[in-house]
Amino acid sequence: MKLAYWMYAGPAHIGTLRIASSFQNVHGIMHAPLGDDYFNVMRSMLERERDFTPVTASIVDRHVLARGSQEKVVDNITRKDSEEHPDLIVLTPTCTSSILQEDLQNFVQRASLSTTADVILADVNHYRVNELQAADRTLDQIVQFYIEKARRQGTLSTTKTPTPSVNIIGLTTLGFHNQHDCRELKHLMADLGIQVNLVLPAGASVHDLARLPQAWFNLVPYREIGGLSAQYLANEFGMPSVTITPMGVIETARCIRAIQSVLNEQGADVNYEPLIEHQTRDVSQAAWFSRSIDCQNLTGKKAVVFGDNTHAAAMTKILTREMGIHVVWAGTYCKYDADWFRTEVTGLCDEVLITDDHTVVGDAIARVEPAAIFGTQMERHVGKRLNIPCGVIAAPIHIQDFPVGYRPFLGYEGTNQLVDLIYNSFTLGMEDHLLEIFGGHDTKEVIHKGLSAATDLTWTTDGLAELNKIPGFVRGKVKRNTEKFAREQGITEITVEVLYAAKEAVGA
Repeated sequence: MKLAYWMYAGPAHIGTLRIASSFQNVHGIMHAPLGDDYFNVMRSMLERERDFTPVTASIVDRHVLARGSQEKVVDNITRKDSEEHPDLIVLTPTCTSSILQEDLQNFVQRASLSTTADVILADVNHYRVNELQAADRTLDQIVQFYIEKARRQGTLSTTKTPTPSVNIIGLTTLGFHNQHDCRELKHLMADLGIQVNLVLPAGASVHDLARLPQAWFNLVPYREIGGLSAQYLANEFGMPSVTITPMGVIETARCIRAIQSVLNEQGADVNYEPLIEHQTRDVSQAAWFSRSIDCQNLTGKKAVVFGDNTHAAAMTKILTREMGIHVVWAGTYCKYDADWFRTEVTGLCDEVLITDDHTVVGDAIARVEPAAIFGTQMERHVGKRLNIPCGVIAAPIHIQDFPVGYRPFLGYEGTNQLVDLIYNSFTLGMEDHLLEIFGGHDTKEVIHKGLSAATDLTWTTDGLAELNKIPGFVRGKVKRNTEKFAREQGITEITVEVLYAAKEAVGA
C-alpha cells in the first residue's frame, strides 16, 4: 500500500463492490470511514443507472472507535435485509477500516442468525491486492459459495445442455465498455449457434449459479476478472475455458477457432471457417481498411500503448499485425501478472514497460515522442501536455468512456470501432496544415511545465514567445530538444538565445 494522487487500479474494496453491484439483488455493505464511501456516487454517475447503487456504508466514526463496530455492522446488515430483501449481502472493509483488525467474520456469523439473505465477508487482503485482483477473488468466492450450497441442497445440475452453450465470465459494472462488449459477445455466440447459459456477474442472479456446470465451456474475455472462477469450474467439473480476447480481426478469428476446437472435442461437429471468412470480408470493415490508402498513411508511424493487460496486449497486436504501426513500447500497470503480458507482446514492440507509476509512464512517452498514444485517461492528460493525441483503450476512465451509443471493443463490430479510434487518434499532415492556416489548439500558449511534479527549468517570456512562433507539429520536439540541450549545458533558464543555441547544436 502506498500514498498516491493517481492510481491505475483502485483499492480492493472497489473491486469487491463492483462484483456485488453487478449481480441482481445483491447488496454490498462497506465498513468504512467517511471519505471511503464514494463508490455509490462514482457508479451512479458513470454507469448512468436508473436505480440506486445497492451499496450501503457502515460508517466508522468516533463512537464506533470507542465502542467497537460489531453492533453497528450487524444492525446495518439486518436493516438492509428487512428493507431490500436481497438474496446476498456482501460485507467488505476498506484499507482504512482494516487497520482496526476487527473480527468481521464473527459479525457476519452473528448477523446471519437473523437474516433471510445469505451473508458473506469478502475474503480479500486489502493491503496486498488491488481492485482488479479483489474483483476476481470476490467473484470466485461467490461462485464457490453458491455451487457448494447447491451441492449440499441437492440442487446442483451438472447435465450439459442439449446444444452447445457458454458461460461468459468477467463482465462487470464499471468495466471499460463492458456493457457493449457483452451485447457484442451475445451476438457473436448467436452467429456461432451457441446458447448463452449465463453471463457473470453482470445481471446474473446468485440463484442461477448452480446452472454454471451445464454449459459446454466458459469464455473469459478479460484477463483481469473471471480467471479464478473459470479455474474453479475446470477443477470441479472439468469445464474447458477459452481465454483468448476476441479484440481485433486476427484475435477474434483465433478465439472462434479455439471455441470450435473445444466444441468438437465434446462431440459437436462445427466448422466456423466460412463464418470467419464472411465476417472478415463482408461485415467487418477493419480488414478492408488495413489495405486502404488511408491505413497506408499510418504505416511506420510510432505509437505507444499502456493499460491493463487485456487491452494493452490486444491493442499492441492490432497496431503491429493489422495496421503496420510501429509500437515503440507497450506497457501495463498489472505488475502482478507481468510475465503473461511480456509473453503476449514480445516481438511486437521495441520495449516492454511494467509500472503503476504514472510519472514513469509520462516520462517514457516524452522520451520517445510518438505520433499517438493508446492508453488510459492518465495518458490522455499526458498527451495533452505534450501535444500528442491519445486514444483511450483501458481503465481508469472518465464519463466520456461510457458512451450511450453502441461502442464495443470486442467481436467484429468492435474491430470497426477500433479502426475509427486508431485512425482518429493520429494527427495527419493535412490536419496540421489546416490548423496552421485557420488556427485551433495550436493557437494556445505552449505548456512548458515538465511531466514530473517538479521541474529544474524555466522559460523566459521572450523564450516562450519565440517557441510559440514555431509550427505546432514540430513545436513539441523543438521544446524537448531545447530543454535537453539546456540540461546538458547546466542552464536553468531558457531564453531566446538558448533556443537558438540548441537549434544550432542539433544542426536544425
